[in-house]
Amino acid sequence: MLPEVLRREPLIAGPLTAAALDEQVLSYPERRPPRAWFLAFAFTASVMCLGFALIGYTVYEGIGVWGNNRPVGWAFDIINFVFWIGIGHAGTLISAILLLFRARWRNAIARYAEAMTIFAVMTAGIFPAIHVGRPWLDFWLFPYPNQRGLWPNFRSPLMWDVFAVSTYFAVSLLFWYIGLLPDLASLRGRAKTRLRQIAYTVLSLGWRGTPEQWRHYEKAYVILAGLATGLVLSVHSVVSFDFATSLVPGWHMTIFPPYFVVGAIFAGFAMVVLVLSNVRRLMGIENLITMRHLELCNKVILGCSCLMGYSYLCEAFTAWYSMNPYIHHTFLQYVTGTYGWAGWLAVVCNVAVPQVLWSQRVRRSIPAMIGVALCVTAGMWFERFVIIVISLHHDFLPSAWHVYKPTMVDIGILLGSFGFFFTLVLLFARVLPVVATTEVKATLPGAQPEGVTHG
Repeated sequence: MLPEVLRREPLIAGPLTAAALDEQVLSYPERRPPRAWFLAFAFTASVMCLGFALIGYTVYEGIGVWGNNRPVGWAFDIINFVFWIGIGHAGTLISAILLLFRARWRNAIARYAEAMTIFAVMTAGIFPAIHVGRPWLDFWLFPYPNQRGLWPNFRSPLMWDVFAVSTYFAVSLLFWYIGLLPDLASLRGRAKTRLRQIAYTVLSLGWRGTPEQWRHYEKAYVILAGLATGLVLSVHSVVSFDFATSLVPGWHMTIFPPYFVVGAIFAGFAMVVLVLSNVRRLMGIENLITMRHLELCNKVILGCSCLMGYSYLCEAFTAWYSMNPYIHHTFLQYVTGTYGWAGWLAVVCNVAVPQVLWSQRVRRSIPAMIGVALCVTAGMWFERFVIIVISLHHDFLPSAWHVYKPTMVDIGILLGSFGFFFTLVLLFARVLPVVATTEVKATLPGAQPEGVTHG
């Protein structure tokens, strides 16, 4: 039996029929968006253009315009790559794992979370491409027969990244697109212009909603959900191997794979809350994405915060118990060194601040949850900064030590990545249905057999 409080609070606020649901969700791409959408799009697109202009400047001048030095060869570019790959994990968790567990509260937010996965991986893919310094030679990294006598080293975790991330992107994109087919067919039937009708006809792939099509749809959806579930755990584990398989003090730890996966889900859910808490108001879908959805996401953030605190304690214990002077030195740099402020900022934002979510009032307060989500997003970025920069800036030889200082180009490209991500989010809300109507209809009263709850 469900707890009393969950049975009193339905997933959908207020009376809603299937026809009214279609009208509310599918009519948004057909009408002119509100003024707030144009203002937000103008801002994010401007920031995105700034970032791409600085990337072009980097390609023209070389990566010497960044703050990278010896020994800090990995800096903002790899920090941003790991950060954005992590952002994409919450979408797959919501869409795939919760689907397999038949958690119906995912239905209203799964579509947007899946889209955020696609956009986050696209954003992450920018940084390895420009990190090599000569992006026009990126094709050298791909394993294919060539006359240059070059072949990628398959024993390197960096090579595993290529296959893990590309597979993750392909499965997530296919999973998201298959879920869109019924709604694309509905938009095809509602199209009032010839151009829209042709576009939605092509995108819907001949969907008619026949029993045979629904049978294949359900099978494909479950199979892809199973594949995506394994990828959620494997992709960021592979990313963590870039660090854990090295001999750099502070990186060579077996806790990194689960630590990175939890951190990815943590940062991803914070971004989901940050986006959905604003989108639901902007699009007028507070009755579909209710406070209950946001509260459940906040509970996941709280649980991940506790696991992050446990991971930090494990790192401290490992540094103490190892009796290794290099690991001792590196851990002390996390809290007392040149960048000690970044280490403490990561701990406060990732562990201390989310503890306010133990209060139900805070979990259901929009300003409070936005504040927590912003702190978690900043904290998780600085955690990657701590792992990469602090571990590298003090090499084994004191003569090789060097302080890392980011340049304005580094900061501008970072801001541009956020502009690119949120521009894609806004475009998605403009042209495609942000709620999976076919899945939400399954939670409406009367949609389930007698005796089946809607929780």
